[in-house]
Amino acid sequence: MGVMSVRLNDETTAQLDALAKATGRTRSFLAGQVIDDYLAREVWQIAEIEQAIEEADAGDFLSSDEMSNLFEKLGTAKEGN
Repeated sequence: MGVMSVRLNDETTAQLDALAKATGRTRSFLAGQVIDDYLAREVWQIAEIEQAIEEADAGDFLSSDEMSNLFEKLGTAKEGN
């Protein structure tokens, strides 16, 4: 397990202290959880973007008719109406 120092502004420190007290967890634990959650979300988002770029590069798009059918199925108004 790695150890690192982080500088936080006073408001963030106060919020972290309050949350630690309310949850019975340490500031270190909560900060680690926040970093883990952030990294997981960012890794997921980057993977989704990369997949979308691959699909776009491959020309993997819906036709106009397929898009219209999807809008009808979802009950969504067509753009411009």
